Amino acid sequence: MTAAYIYDHVRSPRGRGKANGSLHGITPTNLASQVLSSLRDRNELDTALVDDVILGCVTPIGEQGANIARTAALNADYAETVAGKQLNRFCASGLEAVNTAAAQVMAGQSDVVIGGGVECMSRLPMGSDGGAWPTDPQVASKLHFIPQGIGADLIATLHGFSRETIDGYALESQKRAAHAWDNGYFANSILAIKNHVGEVVLDHDEHMRPESTMESLASLKPVQRERHLSVCISQPEEGPGLGQERPVVPDVVDHTQRLVGQIRQALKLLLNREAFPLLIGG
Repeated sequence: MTAAYIYDHVRSPRGRGKANGSLHGITPTNLASQVLSSLRDRNELDTALVDDVILGCVTPIGEQGANIARTAALNADYAETVAGKQLNRFCASGLEAVNTAAAQVMAGQSDVVIGGGVECMSRLPMGSDGGAWPTDPQVASKLHFIPQGIGADLIATLHGFSRETIDGYALESQKRAAHAWDNGYFANSILAIKNHVGEVVLDHDEHMRPESTMESLASLKPVQRERHLSVCISQPEEGPGLGQERPVVPDVVDHTQRLVGQIRQALKLLLNREAFPLLIGG
């Protein structure tokens, strides 16, 4: 089996997923195109050598529809011979795209592949594409659909995670993100995004809150107030699990202080076969 190597990686900053986010004025195709262009230019890459561009996208409709991978590659002035495909595995879409790119190289189907993802949630919010799972009552009932926020609270309740424990985890994440930025860990992998007149609109991750403390997190109002939620679960000998064997009604408390900031980003990885004679610096 052929070995697959990652030659370079670059991404846009993460923008706030609301209308007041810095990247709200940048379309999905424009966002992906800027990252693809950067990957090409920083490596002096002859794009005619690229076999495929694979992008994960959770909401492939409207501006993000019609195979955005192919559209973005052409918009970034890649060679017309470069193919493109979009895939959707929900939150793992970008990771799945990179895995698929590596698999194509390892299987000998491709020599050079770019894998990544794009999602513009400030322009196309989560759930914009509908779908039977959350919107069709018959399907949602059969599949026991639970929104992510309620599902997270249920898991935290069943496994004994307290609000304080989860706040502590969030705080440590913020501290590590700030440390990484302050020490230049992302200096070679972040592309400043520009608007149509060339002005930089965002050059850093917009969602970071390094000034957070346990006290400030504890003072935040929960997304939903404390509630009692009747959930039918099974109670096996070695721990709780979902099912319908024995009804148990736990008191489910909202552990989240607010929804995690929805982000917009595009990430691209350039993968090549072992035989591909392209030397790219970090």
